[in-house]
Amino acid sequence: MSTKSLGNPFDAEIRLTHNSACRCETCTAERNNPQGLSDKQRAQVWEREAEHSEHAHHHHAHASTSDTFDTSDDMMDRVVESAIVRGVFGHHDASRRDFLRLVGGGTLAAALGSMIPMDKVKAAVKDSIGPLEKTKLKVGFVPITCATPIIMAQPMGFYAKYGLDVDVIKTAGWAVARDKSLNGEYEASHMLTPMPLAMTMGAGSTATPYIMPAVENINGQAIVLHNQHKDKRDPKQWKGFKFGVPFDYSMHNFLLRYYVAEHGIDPDQDIQIRVVPPPEMVANLRAGNLDGYLSPDPFNQRAVYEKVGFIHILTKDIWEGHPCCAFACSQKFATELPNTYAALFKSIVDATHFSAKAENRAEIAKAISPKNYLNQPEIVVRQVLTGRYVDGLEKKIHDVSDRIDFDPFPWHSMAVWILTQMKRWGYVEGDIDYKGIAEQVYVAAETGKVMKELGYEPPAKTYEKYTIMGKEFDYNKPEEYINSFAIKRV
Repeated sequence: MSTKSLGNPFDAEIRLTHNSACRCETCTAERNNPQGLSDKQRAQVWEREAEHSEHAHHHHAHASTSDTFDTSDDMMDRVVESAIVRGVFGHHDASRRDFLRLVGGGTLAAALGSMIPMDKVKAAVKDSIGPLEKTKLKVGFVPITCATPIIMAQPMGFYAKYGLDVDVIKTAGWAVARDKSLNGEYEASHMLTPMPLAMTMGAGSTATPYIMPAVENINGQAIVLHNQHKDKRDPKQWKGFKFGVPFDYSMHNFLLRYYVAEHGIDPDQDIQIRVVPPPEMVANLRAGNLDGYLSPDPFNQRAVYEKVGFIHILTKDIWEGHPCCAFACSQKFATELPNTYAALFKSIVDATHFSAKAENRAEIAKAISPKNYLNQPEIVVRQVLTGRYVDGLEKKIHDVSDRIDFDPFPWHSMAVWILTQMKRWGYVEGDIDYKGIAEQVYVAAETGKVMKELGYEPPAKTYEKYTIMGKEFDYNKPEEYINSFAIKRV
């Protein structure tokens, strides 16, 4: 078995973080191949790297410098060592390497060994997690900043920290992500928060039980208009406009519909809404196929960067703290491979909390911008993640630290709101067990348990009320909420 980010943590010459500056053979090969490496190609590269590691570096008594392991126990031993060392240095790999060059790996190992009973810790971890039924997984992602935790967990070592070798696979759009998940090609996937609800209910696809253990990001979207519409800032002027959204079952679609309807525009009668894959948004705006779009980043900021469009409004100014994307998988995967599911779940929650810290955003932008991930100019991704950006209208720099934020807790009340909008616009019909479906799909209790295990404090409840554009949403009265709108399909 081999994993890219489980190099010897006590060796100053081995990188544990793989980003755009990494020159290891795997990263170099992936940068040179925008479609990513095949399993066979990646295995060949790992073998060459392992051979190089054996010849170039000496063995320490505590661990091999090779990235290959004879058994899963050997891998878990390395996972524990790596996790402890990473934690000591706050996941800042440059600091770890500088320190090791000063004192040496043996000194650090001895110091940690005097404070931490390594053998007992390793045994306890193996007992608590149990043997992983499967270590090599495929997880799909659509190349947008909302997928930050899922993407950065690979080059920055969060999957490896829990003994997993995850191949994160760039996916063209949400229909592809859904179909590959349903076909079993992906063990788990980056999804839009409405998707696992729709898939479970059979809206738009065959009904298949899905669960959403973690929200990936909150906020992180915007409405962009073509530069020719700078004089049309009032949505009442948008009749006849053509808008893009990335998927029918998306917060983008539901927030756009909500926003225009609150301004008296019927989204099905007065404007056109088309499904456009996120990477194609800017090109369609430039070509005049769209007047605007409500899209995930970095394509809002990319339109400004390309001088094609401007940011009309951030979605956080429509609903502060709204959910966007998520980590989801089938109920079958979670049930049949419980230990593997638990390890993957923990790595996502851990990576999401790391992404939430402002001081980590610039480093993350560097890690996820390369061709094999987002394939975007680093400055564009950095503007999104740090919230220091220009909007294409004013010359000043905006500083909005929570333009995009990361919080894994899947509130049941968020699911109920999404279900009300699915019914409002005719995506589902008939009676809906709002809370029953919300609690079946958004597994908040599991999320809270994992957060506690990892040292994070989950909310004490799973439902809360929201105020969206001045209108209160009470999760206890979903039908009353739907009926309160003047513009609706039901």
